[in-house]
Amino acid sequence: MQALHDVPAPAKLNLFLHLTGRRADGYHLLQSAFMLIDWCDTLHFERRAGGALSREDRGAALPADDLCLRAARALQQATGHGGGAHIVVDKRVPAQAGLGGGSSDAASTLLALNRLWGLGLTRGQLQAIGVTLGADVPFFLCGANAWVEGIGDIICPLEREQRLASTRFVVVKPEAGLETKTIFSSPSLKRDSGRATISDFAAAPYGFGRNDLQPVAQALCPEVDQAIQWLAGKGLKPRMTGSGSAVFAQVTHVVDLHDAPAAWQVKVCENLQSHPLAGWVSD
Repeated sequence: MQALHDVPAPAKLNLFLHLTGRRADGYHLLQSAFMLIDWCDTLHFERRAGGALSREDRGAALPADDLCLRAARALQQATGHGGGAHIVVDKRVPAQAGLGGGSSDAASTLLALNRLWGLGLTRGQLQAIGVTLGADVPFFLCGANAWVEGIGDIICPLEREQRLASTRFVVVKPEAGLETKTIFSSPSLKRDSGRATISDFAAAPYGFGRNDLQPVAQALCPEVDQAIQWLAGKGLKPRMTGSGSAVFAQVTHVVDLHDAPAAWQVKVCENLQSHPLAGWVSD
């Protein structure tokens, strides 16, 4: 195999996000439900000789040392593999949105190069590499929507009676972005939410809980509040995903979205029942 083309890297929504405490090392403890959606970046991979790694951007430009290259380098270092790769990234999922685009790109890179290079690593082995790249990367490697706890390291796939019903969401990314570090360092951030249970969540997954980061984000970024009010005015129940600035709402009726500000990205998405590459790696 010399190349892999049209490799998807789907975004995610946090259906809720509660902060339940903080560790001595400063890391926040959380509970959340991560859900995959069909807003995707598309990656292409070609073998290169001599261990060389390179990247080409289509769509939005990426930082010079982005998560795709870092993931490829980490995979080389973990396995001692001597081959290289050229990675083409067709970037569509916006950055600084809380949609996990960079982490998803890293996960799809690990899955694709594991296949392209014939490494045969298991899902758990890839997750051990992925966690060194970012807290959300192991989720995108797990293959399914999931209940997530701890610092993002405890991942429980939502299956059987906890499986999420298929539905549509409108996702709005305002022009302004938000730095995750700025949100988590705010002294006004609520960090003492009571612990939730999967059974309570599963009883009403699309209306459960809240996003504890949202009030801080609304105070720091007026566009987040503007997007929330715009969706609420259409009879929807909006919520921010992750650390923002994107907000979303389940769509249960016909909604006219044509009056959105021109600088916003507005997309109607469907949730995914599993990651498109879930079958590329064994457990």
